[in-house]
Amino acid sequence: MLRFAPSPTGDMHIEQLRVALFNYIVAKQRDEQFIVRIEDRDKEQNIEGKDTEILQILEKFALPHDHVYHQSENLHMHQTLAIRLLEEGKAFVCTCTPDMLASDREQARQNRVAYHYSGRCETMKSGELERLKEEKTPFVIRLKKPVASIVYHDLIHGDIETSPQEVDSFVILRADGTPTHNFASACDDMLTGIDFIIRGEEHLSSTPRQIHIKQLLGYDAETAYAHLPIILDAEDNKMSKSDATSSVKWLFSEGFIPDAIINYLLLLGNKTPEEIFTLPHALKWFTLGTISKTPVRFDIDKLRFLNREHLKRMDDKRLSALFGFADADIGKLAKIYLEEASTINELERKIKTIFSPKDFSGAWGEQMRILEKLIAQSAPIETFDAFTSHLLQESGLEGDYFFKPLRILLTGSDHGPELSDLYPHIKSYLLELAS
Repeated sequence: MLRFAPSPTGDMHIEQLRVALFNYIVAKQRDEQFIVRIEDRDKEQNIEGKDTEILQILEKFALPHDHVYHQSENLHMHQTLAIRLLEEGKAFVCTCTPDMLASDREQARQNRVAYHYSGRCETMKSGELERLKEEKTPFVIRLKKPVASIVYHDLIHGDIETSPQEVDSFVILRADGTPTHNFASACDDMLTGIDFIIRGEEHLSSTPRQIHIKQLLGYDAETAYAHLPIILDAEDNKMSKSDATSSVKWLFSEGFIPDAIINYLLLLGNKTPEEIFTLPHALKWFTLGTISKTPVRFDIDKLRFLNREHLKRMDDKRLSALFGFADADIGKLAKIYLEEASTINELERKIKTIFSPKDFSGAWGEQMRILEKLIAQSAPIETFDAFTSHLLQESGLEGDYFFKPLRILLTGSDHGPELSDLYPHIKSYLLELAS
């Protein structure tokens, strides 16, 4: 079973979408459930409505889930399991104050060594818990560090070994009774039977701790891991989650479509049998074994290329609906403009210009008025050659004095694709355009 575990604390990041996509694909390939777990432990950081927005984005990308739940629903179970570990002597109560811990970190910094918990509270008995509660002394619960290295295999990075000192004696339950990320995540994965975890590379340091938690809780089911390499921006820095341009919402607002975004994310750092494809095709050949373990760079120009290619392949009538029509001819018209546009937004501006009222105040205004009147008086004309022949004969215009005002009248622009290519798709709208 696989899961996608976002936090409702901000817009969905492009890396998060990639994680969701990979988990969904592998779940479908294995004929297993795909679960969405909303990690809403931090009530102060949660943004109202973001959980719904996450599910709506997954729906837009055709990544349906089999079950969704909020992590806060399991708070009581998290607390119960933490107390159990405490009672079994696998965890201990820690009353170290923030100042004490800060002093320890400063000492480690001065000694130029990595910081590790001092162990000063490790001998405190579990029976001290009631006394601390009565005295209202703040405390946390820490897990005892492992006695041997944690070793696991990552499908992308290979075998990974983490020493007991690196795992350390870490906090599993905070002073306010809420679980830490590692503890809640490990418990929920165990409780829901998650046996395949695909997530970002930033979680590599969390995995040995979560394995340690599950081992101490007696969970011995085998789990597969794959940590995806980070995505870099144009300056080779890790894409910031606070940067609006790295969010899925921004991509939508710029006019990129789900099929193209999926295509791009599956190409990133991957070897694929084809360059242009859709999700149903990828389900047949996708494998984590071809994913590079090195960071990948987000290339907006490559995404624009893929977006253009997917728009070219879109059903004409469906494409026209993006601009408020239900006419295959408008879809065909939009595709002609894909020679100079690559997003829905750019196409929409082209279509809007064509169907907007024309400006007759420019240098070609007089000629445009002549042509406007003739078009209004003419019967439908099937071909562009017959159309222009009729107008040339009736208007007395010629050369630039004919073709330039005609182009502006029909398209709202003095440049663009050949009018002969556009005419078959706009001829039924001539009275609307030429006004």
